[in-house]
Parts: sequence; C-alpha cells; structure tokens
Amino acid sequence: MRDVCVIGLGLIGGSVLRGAKAAGRTVWGATASKEDADKARAEGFDITTVDEALGRNPEALVVLAVPMPALPDLLRKVPAHTRLTDVTSVKGPVHDAVHRYAANTRFVGGHPMAGTSKSGWDAGSANLFEGAAWVVTPEEADDHLNDVMRLALDLKAHVVPTTPEEHDEAVARISHLPHIMAAILAAVGADGGPLAMALAAGSFGDGTRVAGSRPELVRAMCEGNRDALLMAVDDALGRLGAARGSLASTGGLAKTIEAGHEGRNALVSQPQRTKITIDLTKPGALAALRNLGSRGGRVVGLNGSTAEAETS
Repeated sequence: MRDVCVIGLGLIGGSVLRGAKAAGRTVWGATASKEDADKARAEGFDITTVDEALGRNPEALVVLAVPMPALPDLLRKVPAHTRLTDVTSVKGPVHDAVHRYAANTRFVGGHPMAGTSKSGWDAGSANLFEGAAWVVTPEEADDHLNDVMRLALDLKAHVVPTTPEEHDEAVARISHLPHIMAAILAAVGADGGPLAMALAAGSFGDGTRVAGSRPELVRAMCEGNRDALLMAVDDALGRLGAARGSLASTGGLAKTIEAGHEGRNALVSQPQRTKITIDLTKPGALAALRNLGSRGGRVVGLNGSTAEAETS
C-alpha cells in the first residue's frame, strides 16, 4: 500500500489521515493550523511542516485538503512528479490550478461526498467516508488513478468517476445550492423573532443544518463554483417564482409540493444495480469509467487491472 501524506487537517483531511492509518498505511501530515497540528500530534500522528511533508517520500500519495483559496500557494510548493489528489468540493478550478501551478505532477481530482457542519481536527473520524460516494475526475486511466481509487475504497467509500464539469454541475445542485438555501431559510426563520425560534422543530433544523458550517468555508466552496451555482440558483428562483405565482393566484401549491416529493423519492428509492467489470488496461477505459459515473454507477472494488463496478 502506498504511503499517504495529507496537507490540511480539518474535518476531511483529518478523517483521511485517520482512515488511511486505520487501513494500515504509513501516514503523515501538515497543516497551517497550530491547534489542529497539536491535537493530531497528541493522538500520535506524525505532523510536520508542509515543506518537509511534501519532500519526505516522492512515491507517497499526497492529498491536498485545504480550501480552494489556499491551493495556488500550496501547489507552487509541490515537487515535480508527485502523485497528487485533492478533496476539494469543486473540480474545474482545481484542475485549472494544478495545470497552472503544478503541471509536472501526476494529478487525479477527488471529492468525498461526506461531512458535517462541524470543522477542524476534532470533527473528523476514521469512518467518516464509510458508504459515501468519492468522486474522481481523472484525465487518463493509469496506475495513479488506481492509487487514488484504492485509497477511497480503503476508506470504505465507493468511487464515482466523472469529468470536472459534470461534477461541478451536479454538486451545484445537491451540495452548494442547499448551503445557499439553508442560509436563507435560517435568516428568514431568525427574522421571525423569539417565538419563531422557540417553535422551530425538526423541519427547520434539518433544512438549516449546514448553515451552521463555518462561513468562510462555505464561501470558498460556493464562490469557487460560481458559474454552475448560478445556473442552479436560477432554476431554484424559477421554481420559487412559479410557486409564489400559483399561491398568489389560486392559493395552490400542488405542482411545487408534488415535484419536491418526487425528487425526494428519487433520492431514497435508488434503482437496483447491476455488477459489471471494467478492464482498466483497454484504450477505452477512461471513457467507460466516465460513462459509468454519468449513469449513477460506481466502482466498488479493484482486482489487479480491473475495476469491479455497479451500474443502474
């Protein structure tokens, strides 16, 4: 198993470090946060400076787990030929940054679809990714892609291959827009005063949970996916406008409520999956992996040069 170096030890990076160690890998890390570094060392983890961490083992898999605004300066420090991945919640801008600042590295983009509204080292856990989707956005099918997928599988996630563009459009709708909507819901509720807050129960709590995330992290995530998020916001505004128009004219909300009910059912009623095998040595392997992801499929195992997958 390849050694793992994690730069950034917040919720996601700290969980990757813990999970990789639990899987039997040699791990070390670095972070700009003295508080997170001290807490990680207190739990027995090998934490050092960024420069030392990046230079320790040229064959290690380096995981970048810092917010998007911090990536350019960090990428300038990454040695050439480093095996590199990331866990950032946008992929197009990350790929652009890697090509600009660390073009001589071997890079496969990544994004584990897991987390909480809490942040920092204390929020992480070795099993955070269990059962979660871990997106990869490879530019070619090679042994480095296998390394990144194997790390995700070792952390008990399943792998969803796609392109940076498709990833960003998807997460704008199911991750970034919900953060915006949660912020608006929380603000509207709070404007209702003490009585509204005293009466707030499960639906308000569920709908506003992610508004408890650190604002600077939410801003970095959402602003970094500006173009795709604008399209998702326009879609949401159009639906809100239609709901308002219907409520004002007829007093009815049937179309809005029924469409939402169907959307929720699409989440909780996943279709039965069929097992397939993808030969990663064939010329069309990258296209096959991307097609798998676009259909909602996933890689659940690696067996030599083949990927064991499930597709809808």
